[in-house]
This record gives sequence, structure tokens and C-alpha cells, in this order.
Amino acid sequence: MRLDPIIISLLDTDLYKFNMDQVIFHKHTDLCGEYYFRCRNDDVVFTREMFDEINAQIDYLCQLKFRPDELNYLRSIRFIKHDYVEFLRLWRPIRDYVETSLSEDGKLCIVVRGPLFSAMQFEIYLLEIVNEVYFRMKYDYEVLRASAAEKLNAKIEAFKAGKYTFKFAEFGCRRRLSREWQDVVVRRLVQETGCCMGTSNVYFAMKYGIKPIGTYAHEFVQMYQGIDSIPLAYTNHYALEDWYDEYRGDNGTALTDTITTDLFLMDFNRAMVNNFSGVRHDSGDPFEWGEKLIAHYEKYGVDPRSKQLLFSDSLDFDRAQALYDHFHDRVKVTFGIGTYCSNDTCERPLNIVIKLQTVNGRAVAKLSDTPGKAMCRDKEYLEYLRRSVAFRLKREHE
Repeated sequence: MRLDPIIISLLDTDLYKFNMDQVIFHKHTDLCGEYYFRCRNDDVVFTREMFDEINAQIDYLCQLKFRPDELNYLRSIRFIKHDYVEFLRLWRPIRDYVETSLSEDGKLCIVVRGPLFSAMQFEIYLLEIVNEVYFRMKYDYEVLRASAAEKLNAKIEAFKAGKYTFKFAEFGCRRRLSREWQDVVVRRLVQETGCCMGTSNVYFAMKYGIKPIGTYAHEFVQMYQGIDSIPLAYTNHYALEDWYDEYRGDNGTALTDTITTDLFLMDFNRAMVNNFSGVRHDSGDPFEWGEKLIAHYEKYGVDPRSKQLLFSDSLDFDRAQALYDHFHDRVKVTFGIGTYCSNDTCERPLNIVIKLQTVNGRAVAKLSDTPGKAMCRDKEYLEYLRRSVAFRLKREHE
């Protein structure tokens, strides 16, 4: 069984990949990284047929280049700079950077190694490939699609009936059922709910003339752990400084939890509070996090209603509504909803990730506000990072 090409455009990725890559292109081209794939579902088995198809799809991906209309679209995004777009005009995914293997018990291994400005781009493409291959080859796709359509219809009706009243963005690239299904989801949510304000997927944003949405991911803060001159507990500080220097307050939503939100807030000082339009939640209790951020804004005399809280951690629509009801009269609230938009079917979705694990030969890690979400191949380094964070928190609170 051979599938049609899954990735047909290099815009078929999350906007934040271009956002982060532009900073790396301008400031950190000397960094090299390693990314590792992980499937968090313990009982998932990839067959040899799936493995061969995944490799064939990666081969196809690495033949693609940006088309002139795609480059022109990127130029139209106000904070994407023309020299970076010229770099993308020359860039293509390099197959040699991606290694794949399959164990005898069906565990899939993918490692991406290369210059960070190039290696980082593979993450979303590879997750899209792996997820679609798995669901098309393991299940009856038409049955999955019918169940997804039934659930999508119910969500749209809930918006029309007033059950859901919040604004949100579709964030479903990495775990989507298929490219074809995400296309349907984005189009219908935008056209039929009046509440979907855009998508993280740049290809569909261009196709439907809607807003591409995204800022940066954990890997952006993690990469500073691989720079010798930067103390581990101050990586948020340098990440925020570089981001502001690149975008000057535009494209300004900060991710708080890479090495815990408590540590982030030490570097989210008065200047950064004013320079960033809001913050994004991706781990820990969202209600506690929201209250903590509102208090932080108030500490600096900033009206929280002038700032945005973006919630994006494994949200379904009911959870988003509960958060909206709790916060909306005190702060701007919006949501990024992924799997429950793009892969809500009669079968359990895969929980797959590709995470940055080394930079310039040094281990890096994400701690997050949920201990179980930490991912690092070097356990000794992970404990060292935790101690570094705890030491700064203790010292500056004394």
C-alpha cells in the first residue's frame, strides 16, 4: 500500500517554526542540534509497512522547495523579514539529517541532526507524516473520518447554539488525522462558527485568507542551554531579550513553562511585561497559572485586561469554555486547540512528540510545570537543570 504525498507544501507547518527560525538565522547560525521522536502511547506498534511508508514520505518531503507564491505569502506577514525569506528561497529539507529505525517490537525511532536553523524545521513535517501514515494504515480511514465529521458537526452546532462563546485558533498540525481532514476542519470552523480566528498552519492560512497564529515553542528557550556563556537558570532572560530585539514588541506572546513558570516570572520584568502582548500556557493547572499571571501583571501596575492569556495545553472545547468563563472579564483570553480539532475520532489519538535534546553537543531539556512532561535523554543533566532552577528560585526569594 502506497499513500499519496502527505506534505505537498513546505508551508504545511506551524507558524512558530518560521518565527523561531528567523531569530536563529539572524543570531545563532552556529548552533547545531539533535531532535528525538517519542511516542508516549506505550501500546502503539509501528509495522514494517508503516515504517517503509514513513521513509518514502520523508524522501518526498526532501524534494520540495518553496514556490514563488509561498515566498510572497511569507513576505506579506508583517514580522517576517525579507532577508530571511531569501534564505528560505534557497533552503530545502536535507534527507541526510533524518535517521529512522524500527525495533523488533515495533518502536519507531527518528533522530534529526544538523544545523539548528535547518534541523528544527523537520519537527512538524515528520509528526504530520507519522500520524497520517499510522492512522491510514492501521484503521479504516473512512470510518475514522466519518466519526471525526460527526464530532465536528456537534462542535459547530454547539457554537451556533451558544454553548461555546470563546474565540480560538486551530492548532492541529502535529497530530492531525490527515492533511485532507485538517483542511476540512479549518475551513468549516472558520466559516461556520464565527469564533475560529485563525490557524497555526501557514499553508491553510494562505489558502483560506485567514490569520496565521503562533510565536515560539519550548525548543527556542531550550537552545540557550547549549550556549556556554549563558547560565542555565537565566535562559529565559536571553530568549526574551533576543525575541524582543528581533520583533520589537510585534509577535509578542511569551511561553512561560520551559524551565517552570515561577522561574520565567523572575525574568518577565517590567520591561518585558510591557514589551510582550501576552503569555501562553502549556502545562500545569491552567486556572492556577492564570491567576498567577494576573497577579504578576498587577504587581507591575499593568491592567490585565490589556494583556492576553493563550491556553494551549491539551484543550478540548468544554475545558476551554470553563477557562473562558473563569477569566474573560479580567483578562483577554484565547485558546489554541489542536488534537480535539484535527484528530477527534472514534479511536484514541497518538501522543507523539519530537523534542530538541542536544545543542552543540550539550544536553538540553524542558522541565515544564507538569513533571511528567519533562523530556531529556540525559537524566544527570535533567537533575542538574532542576537544581539550577531551584537554586535561583531559593536565592532570589530569600
